[in-house]
Amino acid sequence: MRRALLLHGFTGAGSSWSPLTASLNFEADCPDLPGHLDAALPARSGRLGFDATIEALAAAITTPTMVVGYSQGARLALALAVRHPAKVSRLILESGTPGLIRHHDRALRQAEDEARAVQIETEGVEAFIRDWERLPLFKGIPHSDALNARRRSHSPQGLAGALRCMGLGVQPSFWSDLPQLRVPTLLITGANDAKFTAIARKMAAELTLGWHVIVPTAGHAVHLEAPEDWVREVRDFAQAVFSHEYQQEEQRP
Repeated sequence: MRRALLLHGFTGAGSSWSPLTASLNFEADCPDLPGHLDAALPARSGRLGFDATIEALAAAITTPTMVVGYSQGARLALALAVRHPAKVSRLILESGTPGLIRHHDRALRQAEDEARAVQIETEGVEAFIRDWERLPLFKGIPHSDALNARRRSHSPQGLAGALRCMGLGVQPSFWSDLPQLRVPTLLITGANDAKFTAIARKMAAELTLGWHVIVPTAGHAVHLEAPEDWVREVRDFAQAVFSHEYQQEEQRP
């Protein structure tokens, strides 16, 4: 059975994937990312914290694994594939980005993430989540008791720390690494998420082994808004055989 590592988005948890993994034909590892629930934060924040997060994920992979990530998790999944390509058999990125190219843009985003972190620490998780759920990016996500409980189960220190070590502002840009990446990569976006669909189109043009699927009925969180479509695309990609895999089979004794 194939193995997969699934990385959730900000304010999510490993259990975010539970309604989907039963429909996938592989063994799924769904950890809570740093700062979420009881998962410890790296010792350092900023770029050093981001790097430590990637190295910890890589250390947990013992055999080549399919890595799936959503939003924040997609950024981490891409970083893992760029830095440890031998550990990633294939890559699925839902609503992800390789990062911000200009230093000025990263500095502005880091300041924005820091402001959100301070809000969480001063106003609490409940107030922050209410504002977070009002963002246009998430308007298509169906609300449920499980989703509401999961988002509000984190600690203020954990979510604030997650922004400071895994936020887009501290992430380096991986745009220049895309043409050299030889891991088969599927990009999934929702048609109602114009921003990340445009980013995925640019990514697909840079990737040597990249494919982009647009789900017409979904927005940013495709796995929540159109779960059946998401499962179908992920399962088909997981089962596909690529030419370099044929070559590996032929070379085995």
